[in-house]
Formats: sequence, C-alpha cells, structure tokens
Amino acid sequence: MSTITRVDTPPALTMLRRKDLLGIADLSPEEITLVLDTAEAMKEIGSRTVKKVPALRGKTVVNLFFEPSTRTRTSFEIAEKRLSADTLNVAIGTSSVVKGESLADTALNLEAMNPDMIVLRHASSGACHLLSRICRSAIINAGDGMHEHPTQALLDAYTIRERHGRLAGLKVAIIGDLIHSRVLRSNIHLLTKMGAEVWVCGPPTLIPPEIRRFGVRATSVIEEAVRDADVVMLLRIQLERMEGAYFPSLREYFRVFGMNETRLAMAKPDVIIMHPGPMNRGVEIASEVADGPYSVILDQVANGVAVRMAVLYLLAGGVDDEKAA
Repeated sequence: MSTITRVDTPPALTMLRRKDLLGIADLSPEEITLVLDTAEAMKEIGSRTVKKVPALRGKTVVNLFFEPSTRTRTSFEIAEKRLSADTLNVAIGTSSVVKGESLADTALNLEAMNPDMIVLRHASSGACHLLSRICRSAIINAGDGMHEHPTQALLDAYTIRERHGRLAGLKVAIIGDLIHSRVLRSNIHLLTKMGAEVWVCGPPTLIPPEIRRFGVRATSVIEEAVRDADVVMLLRIQLERMEGAYFPSLREYFRVFGMNETRLAMAKPDVIIMHPGPMNRGVEIASEVADGPYSVILDQVANGVAVRMAVLYLLAGGVDDEKAA
C-alpha cells in the first residue's frame, strides 16, 4: 500500500524514524504530517465493501491494557484487523498481574512469544518507555498515566485538518481538567509544533503550573478562550484522579466552565466542537452542543481507526527495516 505524499511537505518521508510511538514530544512536524497523510489513504479502506488489506499479514500485535478503555482499545483492534494483523488481547483481570507479576515480567513473557508490536495502556507515566528499553517489539503508547496519549492527539489533528484544511494559524481552545489530562499534553506538543495558537482554560486549581512555557495561553475566563476560536476541545473531569476538592461542585463547574450554546456563539462561525470521550453531559458540555451541528465528536471516533491504522502500518515498516539491517 502506498502512502499519500503532500506536495507542500518537503522533505517527503515514507516511514517513521523510530521503532516505537511513545509520545508526540518525540515526533517532528514531518513525521506528524506523514501519519496524517497516511491516515487519509487508510480511511478509504473503511468505506470499501471488504474492509481489509494485507498490509500487516503475518504480523502479531498484542493489546495490553491495564486501564479500562472502550474507544481506544476497540479502535486499535479494528485497525489491526483491517490491516490483516494477528491480534492478541490480554485480559489483565485474569492474567498473572493479579498474582503480583510486574509489568516488566509480563512484557518479557509476551516478548518471548515474538510479537511484532505491543499496544500498551498503563496507569503509570513512563510505562511505555520502560517497555521500549527492554522489548524488541515496537511499543505503541495508548495512554500512560498523566503523561501522553499520542494517537488521540493525532486523530484530533486529523479531524481538525479534515474540517479546516490546515492546522497552522488556527485558534484552538482546550477547556477542562488540564492538570490530569494526558490528552492535553499530547495535543499541546502536536498543535504548537504544527503552528496552531493554543489556549487552555479551566479552574485555577486545574491549570498545571508553568504551562505557559509550552507556548500556550492560559486563562480561567472561558469567554477569553472561546472568543473567535476555530476549535473548542472539551476535556473530561477526571474525578477518579482527584484527591481533594478542586472546585465546589460539578454543577458549579458547568455553570462557570461548561460549553453551552451561549458560549459557543462567541467562537468562529465554522467552529468545531471536540471531546476525546467519555463525555460527562451537563458537566463539561451541554447535550445540545454535544449533539449539535458543530460537533465532530463521532468523527473523532471514526478517524481514530484510520489514524491507528496509519501508525501500525508505518511502525511495521520501521520494524522490517531494522530486522533487515
């Protein structure tokens, strides 16, 4: 399968310059563009009668999820099957992990079975980096603690580019639980590298210290963040990660920071509304906005399959090159 190469992206890359995808912070703008361009070709496969190509035939992918996940895990599984990979889903609740086995030992036991790629989600930041050092398999970060979630940022960027035709020069407002969000971190790395103007907004208690040094504008006034925005991205309030009171109540949070139609009207006429999911309706976002004409939330889910197909395909090529060397 050939990738799509944009004529405005010199120099053109054909493969990622790495064995693993651990975070957006490691990627160059050219590599980000390569993934997005490749995802365009992959998305066409999903519209066919037979939604399968032999690109990863003979490759084995292990999905190792230590945290609950619906969208990301299912998206990876569908992406792997559409590329004809052999997949193995490890059920952590019935594995040796419950007997006290460490992550490293679990990974090394899986590695002994010679898989080509391991997709890992883990509650500890840096877990994917640990595996990348001890495993020959390509490691794909499907979310590690409060660190990064690179494929989510890539699918968000793909969705923005699909609707607006570009990333550079857009105003992107990211609103919600900023301090606990790995999605925020990956999106900041990606969007600033690609030339977008990023605003972040939330209660002062949920804004990470020194976040401005990453090239973003921070505010606790939602009207400032939303005004003339091209993209508004809402982040879930992660109550499971909170110890103590970060704001008075969920009702108060929605009153001050929730995205409703009145605030939506302050953005650009062609604004798009995004949410990585799962949504808390009536907390981060009103139902009329989530289900309204500006929402691309379901587009994000659909595009996630194409983007993860692109990542798997590109990393598989990188693994092949290394083995051949």
